[in-house]
Amino acid sequence: MIVAVASGKGGTGKTTVSASLAAVWKRPVLAVDLDVEEPNLHLFLRPNSVAGEPVHLAVPVLDEQQCSRCGICSSFCQFKAISLMGRHLILFPEMCHGCGGCIHVCPEGALGIGQRELGLIEYGSTDDGIPCLSGRLRVGEAMSPPLMAKVRQQMRRIATQEHRDAVIDAPPGVSCPAMSAVQDADVIVLVTEPTPFGLHDLRLAFQAFRVLGKPMGVVINRAGLGDDRVQAFCMENSIPVLMEIPFSRTIAAHYARGGVLSRMDDDYRKSFEALASRLESMAQSEVSHA
Repeated sequence: MIVAVASGKGGTGKTTVSASLAAVWKRPVLAVDLDVEEPNLHLFLRPNSVAGEPVHLAVPVLDEQQCSRCGICSSFCQFKAISLMGRHLILFPEMCHGCGGCIHVCPEGALGIGQRELGLIEYGSTDDGIPCLSGRLRVGEAMSPPLMAKVRQQMRRIATQEHRDAVIDAPPGVSCPAMSAVQDADVIVLVTEPTPFGLHDLRLAFQAFRVLGKPMGVVINRAGLGDDRVQAFCMENSIPVLMEIPFSRTIAAHYARGGVLSRMDDDYRKSFEALASRLESMAQSEVSHA
């Protein structure tokens, strides 16, 4: 079973929910941070012996002697990573998406396979035995989905080989990285807050993710801070509100110290255990209806 914890905007408490779920999960679980631009799940779960493995993207390299300057590769590339300027063929590896099409269409065989570094896959384990997997995008790298794909591949391998469930801390928003992060999920948790911005971005996330046909539920963080329009939206769209986390100075202080909310006291531990059970029921219900 894979749970993706997502949000329409940053700062809603998505990582708080992800870390707390992983900490109380009853079966063996893998904690995965797919917010590769700003990974921070490790700040709460604190894995030890973190090892980093570089991830590369295949990009074309030019053999000047073989190139006839026909321009076929330039015309093929929709991302403008190759440009023919007069008699000069110029490659822009930072714009390449690594599809390899230019190499295949080159009639002269003038394009070979090179690589550029995307970032790192990092792996460690907490003191209580929760393995943690994350990606860290190279500074200046514009494309996160290829790195995320490598992390997701590792996630599926570990989950299958070690018979583990997975809790994914997804990147915020509804763009390509967020959509990539929830693809493997059996159930999606949308974390929001009862503010106008929170409601606006919850609408966007719901509209974006519902096309995937996966069961979704909402966790309202900082409940009591704003009004009840988030609850009304969830009721109108038949989205279950799975949990409400109150607006609390004590919670904020615990978070600021890097504390996991489900470990703060027994009440929150039980609340997150109930959330985990609810998510499992939602996923099983979806399987039975499939």
